[in-house]
Amino acid sequence: MEDFRKLGISKPILRAIEEEKFDEPSEIQEKSIPLILAGKDVIAGSATGSGKTLAFGSRIIQNSEKGAGIQALVLTPTRELAEQVSKALKKFSKYHPIRVISIYGGVSINPQISGLRHADIVVGTPGRILDHMERRTIDFKKLKVLVLDEADRMFDMGFAEDVQKIISQCPVKRQTLLFSATIYDEIKHLAKKYMNHPVSISAESNVDPSKLAQMYYDVPNSLKFSLLVHLLKNEKSHLVMVFCNTRKYVDFVGKNLKLNGIDALAIHGGFSQDKRTKVMEQFHSKKVFVLVCTDVAARGLDIKGISHIYNYDIPKDAKEYIHRIGRTARAGKEGMAINLLSDRDHDNFSRVYNESETEIRKKKTPFLEKVRTVNVEDRQRRGSFGHSRRGPSSQQRGRGSYGHHKPRGPPRHRRR
Repeated sequence: MEDFRKLGISKPILRAIEEEKFDEPSEIQEKSIPLILAGKDVIAGSATGSGKTLAFGSRIIQNSEKGAGIQALVLTPTRELAEQVSKALKKFSKYHPIRVISIYGGVSINPQISGLRHADIVVGTPGRILDHMERRTIDFKKLKVLVLDEADRMFDMGFAEDVQKIISQCPVKRQTLLFSATIYDEIKHLAKKYMNHPVSISAESNVDPSKLAQMYYDVPNSLKFSLLVHLLKNEKSHLVMVFCNTRKYVDFVGKNLKLNGIDALAIHGGFSQDKRTKVMEQFHSKKVFVLVCTDVAARGLDIKGISHIYNYDIPKDAKEYIHRIGRTARAGKEGMAINLLSDRDHDNFSRVYNESETEIRKKKTPFLEKVRTVNVEDRQRRGSFGHSRRGPSSQQRGRGSYGHHKPRGPPRHRRR
């Protein structure tokens, strides 16, 4: 705890940190907290799970007074991250009581309107914050600290204009803190326009490349899901995340994993907020060990204990790929990133391979038994899994076991 004391954090927050069993500050905490507590505007390059919530939370909590109006606003790209940050701030402020409220869409706005009347700290998504601004149910006149958390994610999701509208309504005299895994030109432009002589810092990724094994399999599309099932049943793993590019594939993979005896949960932006919250609670509590998700649903979430990342679909660019695989091999632990390729993935994989400059080894396809799958639409029409009136799916038509498919040569991933 002595290292945390040296950073200038107040005693009530230190007491809460000690109860959370934090041993020593992370790199981003060590570099940013003294600057933040000194009132500086800070641009911090840091990945999810680097400890940034405590970094900006220490200033927010120490600088806030209960019942004095909204004194801090934390903008996040997703509802799940808003909840995550809100819960963390409540933990850290246990002995410095302040009212923290999370604001996001997908739920009734009325309880939020009521809660905002007494809030000291607001954590929210840009869209719902703008809704409250238009309704005049949120007041930033007393705002002292503005935090842009996962700024690159907000911009990637198309919130740049919304963010600027919100900033324009905040007091000019304030402290602005920007946290982002990547600092590209659009973010630099925003910082130049809205921040006051910001200090830039960065922290190394808390992912150990030497402990992260990256590999790919190249199979026909008809065997892709069977390969996923085989690997999930045979790899020794802890918590697993399976990434898909679309909601349709998330639904397909999630439901068919259950059909094949794998305890999995799916999450994407099409789910109600209540359902998304329940899914994440189950995964965090390790009641379920496989989470099938889209990038949007998983953005910004700090989930500890991920041993395997499966890319059922290959992302469109290296940046997204790095974000995905960065969820494993953390804090000195080993991790695996496994890419499942079929014809439709080759272009994306070639792009990722060339841009990421990481070593991704090709693996020989194991002997596979083709598994049963059911189309999600068929299940919804029938109300349960069973035989489809349309007849078997493409993967059901084959019977028996399948070995290695006919080699077709590696995908086009030669470095430029």
